[in-house]
Amino acid sequence: MSDYFIAILLGIIEGLTEFLPISSTGHLILAEQLIGAAFPSTFETMIQLGAVLAVVVLYFDKLWSVIISLPQNPASRRFTLAVVLAFFPSMGLGALLHDFIKSVLFSPLVVSITLVVGGFLILLTEKLRPKPHVLVVDDISISLGLKIGLCQCLALVPGMSRSGATIIGAMLMGVERKAAAEFSFFLSIPTMLGVFAFEGWHNRQQLLAQGGQDLLLIAIGFVVALITAIFVIKLFIGIVGRVGFAPFAYYRIALGLVMLGIFWPG
Repeated sequence: MSDYFIAILLGIIEGLTEFLPISSTGHLILAEQLIGAAFPSTFETMIQLGAVLAVVVLYFDKLWSVIISLPQNPASRRFTLAVVLAFFPSMGLGALLHDFIKSVLFSPLVVSITLVVGGFLILLTEKLRPKPHVLVVDDISISLGLKIGLCQCLALVPGMSRSGATIIGAMLMGVERKAAAEFSFFLSIPTMLGVFAFEGWHNRQQLLAQGGQDLLLIAIGFVVALITAIFVIKLFIGIVGRVGFAPFAYYRIALGLVMLGIFWPG
């Protein structure tokens, strides 16, 4: 199986899973292990920006209206500050623990365990969540945004899911499902821009080695993830509005148990 085909396959997996509460990074780690791919360590994190750009494409009107109204609109400033402040906790902690995360936690066994744990947390949240009092994403306050950003730190453990941690955290704090999902989408933009820049700079020598082959593989995965994610986001919002997050929880638990059977030592 050629590296180019594998890059396309992993790009599709990234686009399909980035905005679902099932962990895109976890799926990429498992997929690479199962097919025996030996890609650069930056591949999984850097192609995520491709999927995240789908948010810019689909929500361009919303984002542009916020940008041009920042000087005179307090609601736009509040929304922007909520997203920006939510970004900092995971970025700071991720930079601090970067080497530990990559060397210890990027493991199929860790992913398998956290898939199961996260699945049960989603089911528990769906059962115990309070009645929503924040019904639209524009009503998320600065302080609430920061609290959701703290929840995002859980996603530094592969398999927990960035979108899952932020959406479930927001729901537990009284945010309606759709609003929680949309805030998670917007929060992904600065988060993955930061990760992309950090990984690119931190691994610049490796990326430029071998005549730029690693960069080409990342570019292929990046573009495929973008195209795939555009179709997934709208579908995801529709599913959440109708049936909630329980189907994703059952999927996580089933996949995690199967992978535990494969990767458990001995």
